[in-house]
Amino acid sequence: MTKVVDSTNPQLERLLWVMDKLRDPEGGCPWDLEQDFASIVPHTLEEAYEVADAIENGSMDDVKSELGDLLFQVVFYARLAKEEQLFDFEGIAESIAEKLIRRHPHVFGSESEKSADKSDLNAQWETIKQQERKAAGKVNDNSILANIPKGMAPLTKAFKLQKKCAKVGFDWPELPPVVDKIHEEIEEVLAELNAESIDQVAVEDEVGDLLFAVVNLARHAKVDPERALRKANHKFETRFRQVEQQLSLDFGAVENCSLEQMENAWQRIKQIEKE
Repeated sequence: MTKVVDSTNPQLERLLWVMDKLRDPEGGCPWDLEQDFASIVPHTLEEAYEVADAIENGSMDDVKSELGDLLFQVVFYARLAKEEQLFDFEGIAESIAEKLIRRHPHVFGSESEKSADKSDLNAQWETIKQQERKAAGKVNDNSILANIPKGMAPLTKAFKLQKKCAKVGFDWPELPPVVDKIHEEIEEVLAELNAESIDQVAVEDEVGDLLFAVVNLARHAKVDPERALRKANHKFETRFRQVEQQLSLDFGAVENCSLEQMENAWQRIKQIEKE
């Protein structure tokens, strides 16, 4: 069934209409009708990662499709809020447009604001955000770390925390101490693992410190740790699938193989990739 609309944004209007139909108490989709704000959060996070994956794989058709899935998440939240008479899609669009204009005086402001030096833009951005928090009554937290989402993915949050602290000078200016810190954390992990009585909580703490230190190395190397780990995951998965195929041909199934045989196959696959 096709919705015919008279609008300057017909496809957006059509998408909003589809969402209305899915949430219609009479004739809507049972699954969609069961959802609330909290229940669709995992789907939103998954769709965001799928966008990133499509971009890294280089298929623009996939990127378009995954962006559509992510846009649907926004439309879903808007519909839920509209039902509770909180806000709607227009309100979301209006809010972000106003925020972007407010935070970009060097683009939308007066001639003197448009001539601002690029080096001042980050400081200007942070100042405007602080003013927004104050205007919203969020005056209790004046930390440089304020406004970092609690539910942010841990790897990204570690990167964000370090980046924020670096803005006020809490950062090593050179690479060697960053690397030294990683070696220090590795030694502390090993010390806990080699203890006469292993304290699993302490091991977890030290492994966390090690991961945090590695994220810091990524930041100093100008590498996005999330993207780097996604690529590493993809590389590992691709190689292991090839290992499975090779071992299945040689031995019938990977489960029949020893670790040495698996390692030999792994090294062969790596060598083929290099060649």
